[in-house]
Amino acid sequence: MSASAFIRVTRPHNAVVAGLTALLGYLIATGTLTPPSLLLAVVVALITAGGNVINDIYDVEIDRINRPERPIPSGEISLAGAKAYTVALFAVGLLAATLTTPLCLLIALTNAVVLIAYAVWLKRTPALGNMAVAYLTASVFLFGGAFAGIEGLVQNLSLAAITFLATIAREVLKDAEDVDGDAAGGARTLPMIVGIRRTGTLAFACACGAVVASVLPFGDWWGPFYLAAIAVVDIVILFGASRGLR
Repeated sequence: MSASAFIRVTRPHNAVVAGLTALLGYLIATGTLTPPSLLLAVVVALITAGGNVINDIYDVEIDRINRPERPIPSGEISLAGAKAYTVALFAVGLLAATLTTPLCLLIALTNAVVLIAYAVWLKRTPALGNMAVAYLTASVFLFGGAFAGIEGLVQNLSLAAITFLATIAREVLKDAEDVDGDAAGGARTLPMIVGIRRTGTLAFACACGAVVASVLPFGDWWGPFYLAAIAVVDIVILFGASRGLR
């Protein structure tokens, strides 16, 4: 078991980006970064890493066929070693979260539970798996804001709503594009239940909801600069989701 395998199995780029997103959430909520806020990135990166490892544990049989080079199916890391590693990552991440705020700790605990549930069964459950991914993505902004207290969390609610709805749109469109492969693999996704056309309509409706949520902060401290920047984001969201209507 090499050290590089233990790094690769965590998908470090994904974990680091999640950690930096938490810092961005704090910056948006407060307008500044402080040395203590750097702990947010550590907590999120560790818990995200734990989620990535447990995800690979439960995907090991699929990965033996589709991704045999990954650390667990390749044998670089044993299943027992991967399970112990997951426990350690979650434990250290949650321990670090106790040094933040009670609200941050609550979000960290919730996310750890959702990550475990996603790996075990939610990812194979139509709609619920998509919602879990969307929640986890959006909650990083809430976690960052929560370090500034309930006011910071509320400040980031609109941003979290945008992220949640845009992620739902992206996830269900991905399922629609992968429907043949998923069916061959025995998966059961939303497009298989409601049809590809209805899935596309749902994705576009979520994208429209994200656009509506994006203008809610206007008139608050975010101001005209925010409105100009989010207009570009809204165009990208709507353009991407419009693929489902074709």
